[in-house]
Amino acid sequence: MSARRLAAEQPGSFAFASATMEQARWWIAKYPPDRKQSAVIPIMWLVQKQEGWVSEPAIRAIAELLGMAPIRVLEVATFYTMFHLHPVGKHHLQVCGTTPCMLRGSEDLKALCKRRIGEAHAVSADGLFSWEEMECLGACVNAPVVAIHDYYHEDLTPGAFEALMDKLARGESVTPGSALGRQTSAPEGDATVLTDASLFDGSLAKKITLPNLPEKV
Repeated sequence: MSARRLAAEQPGSFAFASATMEQARWWIAKYPPDRKQSAVIPIMWLVQKQEGWVSEPAIRAIAELLGMAPIRVLEVATFYTMFHLHPVGKHHLQVCGTTPCMLRGSEDLKALCKRRIGEAHAVSADGLFSWEEMECLGACVNAPVVAIHDYYHEDLTPGAFEALMDKLARGESVTPGSALGRQTSAPEGDATVLTDASLFDGSLAKKITLPNLPEKV
């Protein structure tokens, strides 16, 4: 596993937003008082949601909140690649590059990111975009897949992916799911089986009386 280090340039301070602290307290309350350090991962995730990344001052604030040594929080931050240790763009694009996605065109998606944004982990000049290659996102049947703001965009072509980026650049919302319009992981195109709703809507089932029901009073 490659070494992961904190960004060279760090903000001067960090403060929990009130909503973040409220959620952090909720997580802490899930554990016994002497085990509250178990909340470090979800709280770090909340911090990343607030800031976009996890800074060194944020690590110290988390450590103080949980009564941990800062090095222990740093160990968690540097171990899990889900935590960004450098600033990211407003829209961080996570491109799956594992074999199924690679075979279905993710190399072209990465090339598009390099052309429009720059190298992986770099932030675009306008601050809108950054990207990175991910290991398997677990949606291989709908490859290639890109995760944006925790939602999957699937069956992407370079054209469909660039259209998503254009919408994000204009400040428009994007709809997750298949670019082909297929339902979840169903085959491409309309359904070819179970097209008769009566086969699965329960209308053909025989009514039965459950045994040992209590007598009505």
